[in-house]
Amino acid sequence: MDMKSLYLLVPLAPLVGAIIAGLFCRIIPRWVAHTATIAGVGIAFAASVVIFMDVMAGNTFNGTVYTWLTSGTYTFEVGFLIDTLTATMMLVVTSVSLMVHIYTIGYMQEDPGYNRFFSYISLFTFSMLMLVMANNFMQLFFGWEAVGLVSYLLIGFWYTRPTAIFANIKAFLVNRVGDFGFILGIGLVLAHFGTLDYATVFAKAPEFANATINIWGDQEWSLMTVTCICLFIGAMGKSAQVPLHVWLPDSMEGPTPISALIHAATMVTAGIFMVARTSPLFELSTTALSFVIVIGAITALFMGFLGIIQNDIKRVVAYSTLSQLGYMTVALGASAYSVAIFHLMTHAFFKALLFLAAGSVIIGMHHDQDIRNMGGLRKYMPITWITSLIGSLALIGTPFLSGFYSKDSIIEAVKFSDIPGAGFAYFAVLAGVFVTAFYSFRMYFLVFHGEERFGKDDHGHGHDDHGDDHHHGLAPGQKPHETPWVVTLPLVLLAIPSVIVGYIAVGPMLAGDYFKDVIYVDQAAHPALATFLSTFHGAAAMGMHAFVTPAFYLAFGGVALSWFFYMKRPDIPAAIQRRFSGINTLLENKYYFDKINEFVFAGGARVLGKALWRGGDVGLIDGLIVNGSARLVGWVSSISRLFQTGFVYHYAFAMIIGLIALMTLWLNRA
Repeated sequence: MDMKSLYLLVPLAPLVGAIIAGLFCRIIPRWVAHTATIAGVGIAFAASVVIFMDVMAGNTFNGTVYTWLTSGTYTFEVGFLIDTLTATMMLVVTSVSLMVHIYTIGYMQEDPGYNRFFSYISLFTFSMLMLVMANNFMQLFFGWEAVGLVSYLLIGFWYTRPTAIFANIKAFLVNRVGDFGFILGIGLVLAHFGTLDYATVFAKAPEFANATINIWGDQEWSLMTVTCICLFIGAMGKSAQVPLHVWLPDSMEGPTPISALIHAATMVTAGIFMVARTSPLFELSTTALSFVIVIGAITALFMGFLGIIQNDIKRVVAYSTLSQLGYMTVALGASAYSVAIFHLMTHAFFKALLFLAAGSVIIGMHHDQDIRNMGGLRKYMPITWITSLIGSLALIGTPFLSGFYSKDSIIEAVKFSDIPGAGFAYFAVLAGVFVTAFYSFRMYFLVFHGEERFGKDDHGHGHDDHGDDHHHGLAPGQKPHETPWVVTLPLVLLAIPSVIVGYIAVGPMLAGDYFKDVIYVDQAAHPALATFLSTFHGAAAMGMHAFVTPAFYLAFGGVALSWFFYMKRPDIPAAIQRRFSGINTLLENKYYFDKINEFVFAGGARVLGKALWRGGDVGLIDGLIVNGSARLVGWVSSISRLFQTGFVYHYAFAMIIGLIALMTLWLNRA
């Protein structure tokens, strides 16, 4: 089998699985649906491993598979670009997707929409693979919109819940805002470069470094800056950067496997991937990079604060995802694209692990998601406990775990960056370390340690049953229980890379030439990453050095403080909450972003619509044009009706008057 067929197999195998599970979801038994989709994703994963080995051996590919449309001199094609960046993304997407597919068997076993769910997640995998394997902007946009569509279907999966429907509409609309910017950026590329093919565009890019365009008036704008900012607005929607982040916490209304697949590991990283892929364009605009780094820094810090006050186990993890996406964006802004992709990869594993562990806890608690009703789960759910601990330690950047290598590399790269806004970004990512450690371990301690706060009754005798009571938590006296192996196996398999992948990959991905000729950095203008790498002496040395860095002490301080607050003196956080009620209200309302969106944008649109309807439709079109023309005709006819009397002598009189008038005129002219 040649490599080109293998490339095709990767996206098509999950697509076939999705079609089988989706088209026949009403008639096939459950085992067919999950077998077909898991086989499809399994094949894609196996093929990705083979392709990865092939790429490591030095074989890359860039070519067209299928020409979709030719219009004048423009061609729109489906093509694959297989290089180290693509291969990395393919491995991440297929491996996490495979874990989520297996996990779903256990999580959704009592759900009537079982087959439909498998169809959606397989379709999502196909869309995401098309996005990362694209070799042109048209296919990138296809994958971009397809993951958005599937995300909409999945967030509103339980379509009888009003909250889920509200959340999926919100996700769809917020992403439309970002996609509008994205398609404007792609349009600018097509208009000025005359092609959408990556290789051609990147080769031509330096010619346009000083090109300017007039958007309105005589104001000259740098073409590269406008294009890159438009493209990045697309990334802000998908990768949930402030102010387009509001959809991601609400997307937790979807089932947990989705939160892990879409909102942690794959879809939200599409924006990060896209900016890294278009690095030759971003390198030409310092303004765009400065915009990127500031937006990322705001997201990294301020979304972390919101994680501190959440009580829903999934929402804590959701805000942590927002914050980590901010970190990746900061790395992009500092021109450390390879570090951003590295963090994307390590984060995909430990964050998917944390989401799936949260889902495991939710099953054990019989679908109660409030961490205030948990506590002491460690002895009931040992596998979930240990994997959650590993995930949390990786997230806060514990030395030698995967999250440490990528997170500290981001902090170091930003420290050496001289892009405008880098100083603020450095402060934000350092402060973010403390905040992350604090809210991660707040959740960890409240869920797994301390007193048991669930299912209490008067007698305290336990009885374990797998009740059908699916949404009300544990009955009095019931104890949580460890989840079945289809749930715990993916947890264990994701915990392994969460521990080791950083140590293995940090050298080649950052210091080596892993991304050589794939990611372009203008070393002279943006030396931050090169400066950091000059002090890098391998993974082990970096891990040892960690114990004297501020990041380590901040993380340790965050954990210690959360232990003190939630294990020893739970009265203190309550007192702080009362004392600083103003700040607490601000955080509870998520900085009023939702209120502003609902009031200014949604409200403004409604006011505008009402004005157009009242003034335009009712007033102008119906009132003036339609009814007005009818009234005019009525008025003319009411006048002419006066002359139509039906008496002969009236008509004779009119003829004589008319004749006299004509003769008078004629005589005057003569």
